[in-house]
Amino acid sequence: MNRPALLLLLAIAPMTLLAQEPRQTERLEGIREQLPGVYALTNARVVMGPGRILEDATLVIRDGVLEAIGADVTLPPDAHVRDQAGLTLYPGFIDAHSDLGLEEIRVDTARGPVHWNPQVRPFIDAAEEFLVSEDRTAEFRGQGVTVVHAVPPLGIFRGQSALVSLGEDPYRDRILRSGISQSVSFARDTDIAASYPNSSMGAIALIRQTLLDAAWYGEAQTIYERNPVGLRRPETNPALASLGTAVRGEQPLLFEVRSEEEYLRTQALFREFPQIRPWIRGSGQEYRILDVLDAGLPLILPLNFPDTPEVESPEDALDVTLSTLRHWHLAPENPGRLAAAGIEFALTLAGLDDAADFLPNLRRAVERGLPTDIAVAALTVNPARMLGIERTHGTLDVGKVANIVAVDGDLFDDEAEIRDVWVDGRRYEISTPPRVDPRGEWLVAWNGGGVPNGRLSLEGSLERLTGSFTVNGEEEDLESASIQDEEGRLRFSVPGEILAVDGLVRFSGSIEGDVVYGWSEFPDGTAPGWRAERVAGPGPDAGAPSVATASSPSGPGGGAADEAASDDEADDGSAAPPAQALLRLADIRPAMEFGRETLPEQPQSVLVRNATIWTMGPSGLMENADLLVTSGRISQVGQGLQAPTGAVVIDAAGRHVTPGLIDPHLHSGISSVNESGSNIVPEVRVGDVLTHNNIWMYRQLAGGLTLAHLKHGSANPIGGENVIVKMRWGALPDELRFVGAPRTVKFALGENPVSETRYPGTRMGVEEIIRDNFNAAREYREIWREWEAGNGEGIPPRRDLRMDALVDILEERLLISAHGYRQDEFLMLVRLAQEFDFNVLTLQHGVEAYKIAPELAEAGVAAIVWSDWSSFKIEAYDGMTYNARLLTEAGVLTSLHSDDSQVSSRMNWEAGKMVRAGMTEEDALALVTINPARILRIDDRVGSLEVGKDADFVIWSGNPLSQFTRAEQTWVDGRRYFDLTEDRELRRQVEWERAQLIQLALDND
Repeated sequence: MNRPALLLLLAIAPMTLLAQEPRQTERLEGIREQLPGVYALTNARVVMGPGRILEDATLVIRDGVLEAIGADVTLPPDAHVRDQAGLTLYPGFIDAHSDLGLEEIRVDTARGPVHWNPQVRPFIDAAEEFLVSEDRTAEFRGQGVTVVHAVPPLGIFRGQSALVSLGEDPYRDRILRSGISQSVSFARDTDIAASYPNSSMGAIALIRQTLLDAAWYGEAQTIYERNPVGLRRPETNPALASLGTAVRGEQPLLFEVRSEEEYLRTQALFREFPQIRPWIRGSGQEYRILDVLDAGLPLILPLNFPDTPEVESPEDALDVTLSTLRHWHLAPENPGRLAAAGIEFALTLAGLDDAADFLPNLRRAVERGLPTDIAVAALTVNPARMLGIERTHGTLDVGKVANIVAVDGDLFDDEAEIRDVWVDGRRYEISTPPRVDPRGEWLVAWNGGGVPNGRLSLEGSLERLTGSFTVNGEEEDLESASIQDEEGRLRFSVPGEILAVDGLVRFSGSIEGDVVYGWSEFPDGTAPGWRAERVAGPGPDAGAPSVATASSPSGPGGGAADEAASDDEADDGSAAPPAQALLRLADIRPAMEFGRETLPEQPQSVLVRNATIWTMGPSGLMENADLLVTSGRISQVGQGLQAPTGAVVIDAAGRHVTPGLIDPHLHSGISSVNESGSNIVPEVRVGDVLTHNNIWMYRQLAGGLTLAHLKHGSANPIGGENVIVKMRWGALPDELRFVGAPRTVKFALGENPVSETRYPGTRMGVEEIIRDNFNAAREYREIWREWEAGNGEGIPPRRDLRMDALVDILEERLLISAHGYRQDEFLMLVRLAQEFDFNVLTLQHGVEAYKIAPELAEAGVAAIVWSDWSSFKIEAYDGMTYNARLLTEAGVLTSLHSDDSQVSSRMNWEAGKMVRAGMTEEDALALVTINPARILRIDDRVGSLEVGKDADFVIWSGNPLSQFTRAEQTWVDGRRYFDLTEDRELRRQVEWERAQLIQLALDND
């Protein structure tokens, strides 16, 4: 061996030996691979990271790691050289929330000391459950994904996530990190169990309780380990132990949300448990709440844009709401809007039915305003930093893992394709570059003549060629066109009419540079040869499409949307935006019909003049009177009031003004009504699932309703905690709450809470289970008192939210509002409460309440009843229209309710029915104004038009008890939330928006 060859061998030997150095525990079977894992990718455009671009660069990979990058890199003598001319190299993409490999995760976990609720599975470890699906892994690689954050998909507490590399190494080599986060969902999985919880408010209650339990469990175990003498050993619970790091803030809790409301609910839990570190996998609706998003919450964003709504026929369009149309149009703008608001996010394929939709949707997001640099960051550096692998992944820098995506041009060009994906330095071919490109203009001539020559035009993508054929100035679109790349053959067909024959004429030819030689097939069986010469187009050496500069601006100021613009120019000479972007919709809340851009203004002063005012207070009915509102409160009621400077003055001559109507029993505006998974559920809270996306609120405002008592359903002897809201249309859920209102809880009697599948199965069982739980609450309260009296020594009692609520009931901090029909069951509950020394606030529905009116009056129990509903089931047969009148005359504080979204929009009609039953007009109106306010113990704020109260009032076109009267204006807190004149304009706006969006949907098809 000569000296130069020896020196070369010595130079490369250490690297080869290093590559063969054993690092794995698995024994090798067979012959070792002797080839060094060294590659040099040359002549590439390299996007090292967002905004960091090298042109005509070389990238060297050794043993799965980036060894060198630059324009003047010396090629290692042992490298496999691959020419990347025309390709752009990006860092490997990281999917920040995936179920890849967890499609068959185990459902049954009923072994050992499991959690009492099967939806609590935090001990599940994605790294241990991961089952390789090579086909699906290849689909993800086809979208440029090299690493996935694998998140368990089942349960409410779903388990610990893991980072998995998408190479084909042994599984031991694919796991990058485990225990990344604990995954949480607001929805249970029926694959696991169909019991408690079966509602979103129940899920939130379980999350709240489990977090408290995990904190208590850690403390109890620590105290017992430190000194077990004299202490009862706490239970062994792997689920709660697994959550210990999360409740201490050492491990993130990753919440998967399905709507903007669930995002807000996550924020609320974060405020309740400030020690936790929440991450959020978003819903795609974040653009609706940009003003309240927490920029500090790590966000993972799906690109699962909705399908085009079905509006092909007018009848189909009637079934599509404006909200659906708006979201279809605006969802692609979500990433761009978040970026413009300074919200950092990572991207995920989660939610896509087909992984192949990811890159098209990403390009669509860029077209609709997402800057390309931020798009690259959301695929690479952002998830790497979020998931703790930024030192090895996320950019193309020396020393990092060789995860690379090779694209033929710019990633954000619609025509670009991923050619190769490198994972840990191993190449996976995704698509083969075309051997020929037939696009362009060709002159076609026939061998031997006899057929007129033509002009062939081919365009579109190589996978979907389109074009036309022209003869003697007559042009016909091609029936079909394709390129058989392996053979380099072009095939197309044209309508025979253009060549003066019936049927189709088919062509097939071989491409050699700018010339095609082939034969044709005519309908009569003849097959003349033909030759075509390219006169315009990309040519055989055109390579990839032209590459836009990645550092160029994008979004509103330019970028991919501008680079891909058509030849059409806007009036100012700039490139025209995509068609869908031409329709700019106002940001409204809620994002549906009649949504508002902002809340109504609250004028400093409002004077309503010359009206008939139903004060529903000591002043009674006032004719030709005035109402003065200052800063949202009533400041004067009388005659001849003077308007302060700058006041809004309303001439209400001929009109009637009443307090805002109140419905003390309603279920609209909440995401779930019943938590029926357990018979006793006072720990669940209706206020947790308030939604502002509630069109009924606008309709109820149009009927003069300004306040409602939103209630849990009647599936349980003891149901959940209710919430009182004001009709602040356009506000967020928490802003709807009536702050300072007493707390109430729903009880249910009669047939509704009786079940055939669980206790209680009879009406007497309903009484007994309520009694038993009150006794348990007494014992729970005593346990805590004893522990506190002992100066907190030993293991503290476990805080039980269900028992906490029951204690609050016993101590009248949580007031009973009971559903029922029959008088005997009402008396049972009243006497049961007396047995435990507290009072019942209200009995609701009460179609038989008139039978026990004296007893209710003596016990101080209020009645909330229907005007004339009854007889819709056996236990409601004994109702009567005179119920409210008889109760009122017996001294029972009485009001009407709807228990129905539509009826609640006409509560004045319900009150009007009572005039026919013999009540005075003022007593009738009191049933939907001051009486429900007194019953709910909020009459110091609402229910009458008195000085100092909230300015909740309605201006009616006439007597409010008439069915012919309309609410012309409805005011809440001194803000005009409904106006009949404004409503007409809003209706025109809604119809215009619908029409525009339907046209876009039709064009999109």
